[in-house]
Amino acid sequence: MQNGITHGITEVLAGRRVESVSGGGRLDLTLDGPVTVRVAHEFRFAAPSFAAPAEVEHFFPALTFRPTATLLALVGRTVDSARVTLAGGLELGFAGGGALSVPPHAQLAPWSVVTADGAVCAGLPGGEVSWRGPGGD
Repeated sequence: MQNGITHGITEVLAGRRVESVSGGGRLDLTLDGPVTVRVAHEFRFAAPSFAAPAEVEHFFPALTFRPTATLLALVGRTVDSARVTLAGGLELGFAGGGALSVPPHAQLAPWSVVTADGAVCAGLPGGEVSWRGPGGD
């Protein structure tokens, strides 16, 4: 089933353009479609780097945060790749470089992908993943 989920999440997210990035108690990446990637717990963003090793920023939305300039620079870029990890995390790669990684959490639902029809895919506590959409059944 994990391969189906990864294939399905790729279909839902890959090629979509980032329209906005917002913070607060969670990170919301609003993509065209409309599709929103919501991150409610810790995540990392590796900024594109063309010379030195990539700069990695760690974020904790539960503590309330403001998107950094690096995250805001995602606006207008497209999602190049999307996958659900074997452990139940979410990884997104962006055109022009940069990667967002949301690890699974033992007690919380750390991420979800939401369309106008509701949640399509969500990371659940303990690394489980719930999928409602084509390719993830």
